[in-house]
Amino acid sequence: MVANPTLLFPERNGQTRGATSERLLAVENVNLEYRTRERIVRATHDVSFDVYGGDRFVLLGPSGCGKSTLLKAVAGFIEPTSGRISLDGQTVRGPGADRIVVFQEFDQLPPWKTVLQNVAFPLRVAKKLSRAEANERALHYLEKVGLASFAHAYPHTLSGGMKQRVAIARALAMQPRVLLMDEPFAALDALTRRKMQEELLRLWDEVNFTLLFVTHSIEEALVVGNRILLLSPHPGRVRAELNSHQYSQDSFGRGDFQRSVARIHHLLFEETEAAQ
Repeated sequence: MVANPTLLFPERNGQTRGATSERLLAVENVNLEYRTRERIVRATHDVSFDVYGGDRFVLLGPSGCGKSTLLKAVAGFIEPTSGRISLDGQTVRGPGADRIVVFQEFDQLPPWKTVLQNVAFPLRVAKKLSRAEANERALHYLEKVGLASFAHAYPHTLSGGMKQRVAIARALAMQPRVLLMDEPFAALDALTRRKMQEELLRLWDEVNFTLLFVTHSIEEALVVGNRILLLSPHPGRVRAELNSHQYSQDSFGRGDFQRSVARIHHLLFEETEAAQ
């Protein structure tokens, strides 16, 4: 096991993240547990990491390593058994509009509301906007994801990828401090998944939000993230932290990209097996 997070790949242009932005989210020595019918199961063990403003921070690890549980804890749905999660220096004590989650499931949009209503409704409730103000902001973000022409359509008429774009527009319209995404593209076919990755990166360039993204795909982590935290198999422990600014969707066929994939796979699996 790696005792401390290690920067495996250099920052772009040799710059450190801390030199360009402030620490926004801090996860400090967090242990998370959940109950089954038979016992209490530890999901994560002593996990620490920082997310800075404008980061695309990825939690990467195999199934069962606690990465989705960590995301839910950051969202405020789960309370750590020990440790601390803070946003802007304030301890997270429950859900809030400053942290919005996009889940993997396509049924996260109420089917009786139009696309526009799905995006606008949370704005009226949480942000206390008038109907006109909420609709205006909703349309702005639907334009950002290329779905303004579907504003009056219902979710059942949309493809899986389109539904995820609506969910992303709804989340971004809330203008959260951190956008949380829990394997949002995992259920999509390969071509749609790659297109959604492109769309997400384009939106990040335009809107410059802070992203905390969960995946079990090494390739997706390298493309979507600029910083990646590797978590060991259950219970999730920090194995390493790395930077991946140098990669994009044009990197898939490159030798250095494939070597990075192999190196991360070794860190996640082979070193764990050797330690057993």
